[in-house]
Amino acid sequence: MTRMMKRALINFFFRLFVFIFIFGLYLTRKEMLFEFMTHEFTFGISEYGISPLHALWFVFMVMMIQHIFPNKELSMAYKKGKIEEFEEVPGYSRLELLEFVQNMNVKAWIVMLTWLIFNAVFAALYLFKIIDVADMLMLTVFFYLSDYLCILFFCPFQTVIMHNRCCINCRIYDWGHFMMFTPMLFIKNFFSWSLFFTSLIVLIRWEVNYAKHPERFWYGSNQRLRCSQCKEKLCVIKNKLKKE
Repeated sequence: MTRMMKRALINFFFRLFVFIFIFGLYLTRKEMLFEFMTHEFTFGISEYGISPLHALWFVFMVMMIQHIFPNKELSMAYKKGKIEEFEEVPGYSRLELLEFVQNMNVKAWIVMLTWLIFNAVFAALYLFKIIDVADMLMLTVFFYLSDYLCILFFCPFQTVIMHNRCCINCRIYDWGHFMMFTPMLFIKNFFSWSLFFTSLIVLIRWEVNYAKHPERFWYGSNQRLRCSQCKEKLCVIKNKLKKE
């Protein structure tokens, strides 16, 4: 049980708690979620005071700000883009790096297209008023939990499309925030748009860094990404489930 695995499990159970709590509100006080999400400028504070949903917004924002202004507590999956985490493989092939980048970029675009089509279904349901803002918030919280389900237990993108070794070697690791807040794009609200556009900043920052320094993101050119140097072992549970 590594230090990072302990942190990941704590984060997972926290997100599970958040999901259960918001789902409880969804079942018992859905009108409160609806009213909160329909406040365009006041953020709901003037009428409801500081609610658990304001705390939820704060947690979401802090989570993303940590990726915009990273700290040493983040996983190597994120930190591999930093120069201090790059340990060059002597004599690595630039041609193989280029082939790797092209392959990963094609797969990343497939993931993005798949994700947008999937969310377009919910967007259409929302625009045609079949589901409402409370449903979209619930979907976002489900994506928030699913982020760690993918890290610890099973990731459909890794298994079906990307075929990367692990999260540390994942080309789209920092797409998670953009993915979980995609439903918020369709709601005209400070709560929703502040989350979505902040997640967009995280995504753009990641993509710019990847485009400028792809050698930091491939185990063939960065020794720190090799299994022999991994100190986190976040893949342990996932790999055991694959073998069963």
